[in-house]
Amino acid sequence: MKERPILFSDAMVRAILAGTKTQTRRAVKPQPARMTESQQRGRFFWFESGDEGNVREGRCPYGVPGDRLWVRETFSQSLDTGEVIWYWADGNPRDDGWTRAKPSIHMRRAHSRITLEIKSVRVERLHDISEADAIAEGIDWSPTMGGYNCAGEWRNHSVPIYRQLWESINGAGAWDANPWVWVIEFERVG
Repeated sequence: MKERPILFSDAMVRAILAGTKTQTRRAVKPQPARMTESQQRGRFFWFESGDEGNVREGRCPYGVPGDRLWVRETFSQSLDTGEVIWYWADGNPRDDGWTRAKPSIHMRRAHSRITLEIKSVRVERLHDISEADAIAEGIDWSPTMGGYNCAGEWRNHSVPIYRQLWESINGAGAWDANPWVWVIEFERVG
């Protein structure tokens, strides 16, 4: 079993803590022309330029089932000790005794409060996401509002909301590119 870091936004950290986010999608880099999954655990093959192109073998950079991911998130440290941590997913600090927000990329393993165990890894095109998968990505459902919420906008289907989320993270037009993505299903540990 290996451990690797993974970055999540404040909203996605809150969804993980609430138990509503159990999947994440990350773009395959570099993007292949076509991909297939091997019968052997965690091995994928892709073609650089159609069927006649060079065949490359690779593994998901986030791991295989059984591996663990530790979550990096935006944080601050106490000005007094430097070791007490404030997690920005929990809201703004209540007083001035904290450093300014530090980007999640700078979080050390010792400060991470969330560990995830990978349950499965697969590859698919982004547009192949199902309603159930979009919900597993942490999209909010409200029975009283009769739909899904993303940035205060209510809709009846989760995939259009996930599209907004994908573009907010990856930039305008990122959805339309329909990239190959690693689909990592996980479970929170502890």
